[in-house]
Amino acid sequence: MAQIGILGTGRMAVRLARILLDNGHRVILGSRTPSRASTLARVLDAARCAGGSYEDAARAPVVLPAIFIRDGLFDVLEALRVPLAGKLLIDIANPFNADYTGFTLPWDTSASEQLQLRFPANRVVGIFKNVFSEAFENPHFREGVSDVYVVGEDAQAKREVTALFTPSSFRFVDAGGLVNARIVERMTLFAMELGARMGYLPRVGWKLLGEPWEPGKRDVWAKALATAT
Repeated sequence: MAQIGILGTGRMAVRLARILLDNGHRVILGSRTPSRASTLARVLDAARCAGGSYEDAARAPVVLPAIFIRDGLFDVLEALRVPLAGKLLIDIANPFNADYTGFTLPWDTSASEQLQLRFPANRVVGIFKNVFSEAFENPHFREGVSDVYVVGEDAQAKREVTALFTPSSFRFVDAGGLVNARIVERMTLFAMELGARMGYLPRVGWKLLGEPWEPGKRDVWAKALATAT
């Protein structure tokens, strides 16, 4: 059983707390308004979920910030640098602007990379970036279960983070290093545009489809292309 501190009390924060609590972990919800965190903690699980300040949540061994970058995520974390020292940081941030039409960060970086840059001694794992909060109660779609892409430089840290949220109804996919957070975050922005256009938003998700493949097998053109002169 682990203890996780969640900074924030919004839609993603309470849903992630719900999964962690259902998996037997303990959660500390932190808010700029501690009374709000305490109220939500009682609703979630009065026995294993506590509410308090950002500082209270940052004292947990594992910390999950659930604050928008545009709302001052990096400033909040900078003020908590001492209690956060050396801890595993679970990054769910997408750098959305205020109207969700673009990002506050340029193309050549990501929220995960910026977090690692600011906290080089911490292990940073990006997860749940491509999942909309409305999909948490039911991530099952007609096409299958929604994927969750997991990025990070430390393979063990990625395993630890996915273990915290296992079991769950999602399929976790190791998506490589933090540089790939640039793609995952942009995929989320793209999903919003496509979902709105098709009338699905916010019930949208990503799923990688595939099966084992051997070159030449089941390739109706393989022989013709190999022998063509």
